[in-house]
Amino acid sequence: MKILLLGANGFIGSSILTRLMSAGHEVTGLARNPDRAALRWPAARWLKRDLATLTGIADWQELVEDHDVIVNCAGALQDGPADDLAATQERSMRALYESALLAGGKRIVQISAPAIPKLEYLPFLATKRRADDALKSSGVEYVILRPALVLGRNAHGGSALIRALASAPFVLPLIHADSLVQTVAVDDVAQQVLEAVEGNTSGADVDLAASERLTLAQLVQLHRQWLGLPSATVFRVPPSIGRFCTLLAELAGWLGWRSPLRSTAMVVMEQGVISQPRTGDATAGPTLQTAQQALYAHPAGVQDLWFARLYLLKPVIIASLSAFWLLSGLIPLLDASRAAAHFLPFMTPSTSIALTLATCAVDIALGLLVLVRPFTRNALIGMLAVALSYLLGGTLLQPDLWLDPLGPLVKVLPFLPLCLVALATLDER
Repeated sequence: MKILLLGANGFIGSSILTRLMSAGHEVTGLARNPDRAALRWPAARWLKRDLATLTGIADWQELVEDHDVIVNCAGALQDGPADDLAATQERSMRALYESALLAGGKRIVQISAPAIPKLEYLPFLATKRRADDALKSSGVEYVILRPALVLGRNAHGGSALIRALASAPFVLPLIHADSLVQTVAVDDVAQQVLEAVEGNTSGADVDLAASERLTLAQLVQLHRQWLGLPSATVFRVPPSIGRFCTLLAELAGWLGWRSPLRSTAMVVMEQGVISQPRTGDATAGPTLQTAQQALYAHPAGVQDLWFARLYLLKPVIIASLSAFWLLSGLIPLLDASRAAAHFLPFMTPSTSIALTLATCAVDIALGLLVLVRPFTRNALIGMLAVALSYLLGGTLLQPDLWLDPLGPLVKVLPFLPLCLVALATLDER
């Protein structure tokens, strides 16, 4: 069959993609960066689309008519500069359903979210629920799958954060350590999607969650064991610190960073990620792998330990680089004349002041831009170029600065590999 896969290059979507192709299906993936996706999965067909812009029936017509089944595993946890929940998870989906009906009732397999009645007000869950209700009343064939916390060979979002917390030295700092969590292996999700694509069942609404219920602390300890680390004592993070971390994550979110510590994730985790008893069209779910089985199906390697340890260091590195460049640009402004004195042997006083102000402006701009996700990569490259030019200029004009007791040039050297580490860990998928 010809299958249109939304969110095909994501954590869950990529596993579904490989499972569908291994079963002999032709898959077309939608992606914001199809060229990058095609490098990883060249056997699939890739199209550049942003779901937030596909809010009209006509936007979907050609895509729907050219495929037999549409699988939707796209979505976002929270609104941000690159994410519009109402457009992506509701308006575009309503247009898709209508287009699918007009095209002869194409089957839709929808990856949704667990029902958590107390949290239905959250935009993430509310848009998912309204989209699910619209799908059920659309008149097209459908299967809705509701995975719990998804675990797999790779990690993203909440599962990546759990790995990072599991690798913490000495103690495990946890917020909501006693919250209950159910999990599902990403391989099981992919298998259920394949069965929904190939099967005759329509109108199913299935929870995908292993029967066991673990506390967050137990799940993190399990990941720690999987990483090959000894058990550690759980440190229950005080609520005030938790709220402060969420505040920082919210700020980072509006700068374009999809932090798993944002308010939606924290509220959901406080309530617990567990399947809720449902009535009506809900059907009994399949038997699924436990968390331990899901993890040990893919033994951890050293790369997993490196990822876990670098995950929470990454924002610290970015923030440190930002502070370094902001301070290097702001401090000389406190006494611009004194800072400009370094240039006086080579140029006029007015020119030296102008050059000092220009370099300060460049430093401050780089320090700010590195915090804004769409500009971070270019800012890091700019930092490397500017730092090397400072070192070269200082070496040519004042080589004695290398022997200065305060080490103004020597201190720049550790920055260079730190900047390279930031560049190496910048990719999120």
